[in-house]
Amino acid sequence: MVGADNWSVTRWKRGYDKTGEAALKAKPHPGRKPKLTRRKLEQLAGMLLKGARHYGYSTDLWTLSRVAEVIEGRWGVTYHPGHVWKLLLLMNWSCQKPERRARERDEQAIAAWRKEDWPRIKKRPKKRTKHCTA
Repeated sequence: MVGADNWSVTRWKRGYDKTGEAALKAKPHPGRKPKLTRRKLEQLAGMLLKGARHYGYSTDLWTLSRVAEVIEGRWGVTYHPGHVWKLLLLMNWSCQKPERRARERDEQAIAAWRKEDWPRIKKRPKKRTKHCTA
């Protein structure tokens, strides 16, 4: 038992009778051809690695809208920002959130504060005293 619909088996049999084994070969799934070829996706990856500032944005943070604008500017192909995510997945890219840390952050000062000041000001539980009831 193949687990296929009877109508599918009938079509396969008719095709086999008509053209032989060629009728049973797997066929590509129909659907719209991609707007960007594999090569263009590779080029896009290179473009994104340059950073968003390279393309005139105020920060190096790539958003789906920004990527869609860069694609349209380079190849004239429009994508809804929500669908740009599918392209990034094809390219094996993942969502990254930037760390929210100040540029002026001083790691040595932070480490010293944690070692010296924090233990001194940290609240400690009050010592319990034993009460005797006799």
